[in-house]
Amino acid sequence: MRRLAASDRHRIGFTLNSRPVEIEAEPRLLATDALRHGLGATGTHVGCEHGVCGACTILIDGAPARACLTLAVQLEGRDVSTVEGLAPASDRLSILQAAFRRHHALQCGFCTAGILMSLDAYLRERPDPSESEVREVVGGHLCRCTGYAPIIAAALDAADQLRATPRADGKNAHV
Repeated sequence: MRRLAASDRHRIGFTLNSRPVEIEAEPRLLATDALRHGLGATGTHVGCEHGVCGACTILIDGAPARACLTLAVQLEGRDVSTVEGLAPASDRLSILQAAFRRHHALQCGFCTAGILMSLDAYLRERPDPSESEVREVVGGHLCRCTGYAPIIAAALDAADQLRATPRADGKNAHV
């Protein structure tokens, strides 16, 4: 196997959780590895490495994406969000995270980050989801611990709170 030369590496710049970052990467480096090992965003979990389990879900320009199927070079110039960026402050949970806590919607926590990212994106677009819509979103994730009922309850609770929490600009609160 041919070893890549330094000239085969690419400097990639993007925004990670609202802050600009740069990383040097080989063309074949996956976004999961760049985020976890290169930038310390270890909340992006690596599960199946086939895009099936959803544990690696991140947001790229606001849309959910499987980081295990995304090359790091594809992040160039993009806005990337991981679970580390959900909380509004280091000492405060987001509305969605707090709902997960209240409803005991996590147990081992392995799948939680990916589910939170998918729900965050969905609730921003659809602040008044039905239970079946939430089930559809969560259905793209594999969880072996909770049986999904507390996750669904937490998502619906968060949606209710978001609609009831006006921001200073008159819009609903952020997820």
